[in-house]
Amino acid sequence: MTYVTSNVAPEQVKAFQALEVDQQLALFYFVYKKMGDTVTPAAPGASKASPEIAEGLLNQVKELPFDDQLQLQRDLITGKDTVITREYAALSDTTKLLFWYLLAQGMDNNQIIPMPSDYQLSGEADQLLTQIQGLGFEKQIAFFRDIVSPMGFDSTGA
Repeated sequence: MTYVTSNVAPEQVKAFQALEVDQQLALFYFVYKKMGDTVTPAAPGASKASPEIAEGLLNQVKELPFDDQLQLQRDLITGKDTVITREYAALSDTTKLLFWYLLAQGMDNNQIIPMPSDYQLSGEADQLLTQIQGLGFEKQIAFFRDIVSPMGFDSTGA
């Protein structure tokens, strides 16, 4: 499958993809903590998202032990071929955004492996977080879509 990016924040997308996988996951969580109340639920097209589908995928993740939940998130980013990463790849970009939002909420209520309380972003990830916060709302949404779109395992492109 070919992914079309918005080219709204290409430097930030490249910087995100250059981070180590765990730093990418941490950055997602910190973005949710700092901006999640405004960015994700209000994303343009959120009403077109399939909350039942995102919640169904989240429920599969909740059933896993914490270590497996973390590995699954890593697998989504690295594109490992698993049942859940294939299911994720088939989602619309808006539903993918909703899924990551629900994951972060699950981390807050300990249904998903929580972020260690003393976790620190790397300098590069922290700098990127600041850049993301400085983007306008629509650019933030385009950036996040560009990030989540290619994640998962797309068997049609393998």
